Amino acid sequence: MNSLQIFVSEDGAEAEHLERLAGLLRHDLLQLEVDEVTTVRRGDDPAGARGVAFEAGALLVDLGSSVAILKEVLHAVVDWWRRSRSRPTIRLEMDGDVLEISEASTDQVNQSIEIFGNRHSTHGAAS
Repeated sequence: MNSLQIFVSEDGAEAEHLERLAGLLRHDLLQLEVDEVTTVRRGDDPAGARGVAFEAGALLVDLGSSVAILKEVLHAVVDWWRRSRSRPTIRLEMDGDVLEISEASTDQVNQSIEIFGNRHSTHGAAS
């Protein structure tokens, strides 16, 4: 299973606020052709998780057998982040690789997302 873990955080934010933010992002991601987007709460242990402490604001995106959808998911995450008034920190994790988006220029975010997406699309295509 190809999956992407997404963590939404803000300094000093309460769990309910982070869950609300993650819920809005989840709604956007469900518009794509992903297999599933689940909300992960503290104490849940999603399949394939390796010692990650899950908390409010965590999502697990099941990309199914296609890694091609990954770039669409990444662009949807960035679009959602840009529309967010508070610009929360977004942490993306896939196959042990981590990308964190917080305070950055549009060009920096676009370049980072492109590199992350290419790295995992290429990896998935070679498997």
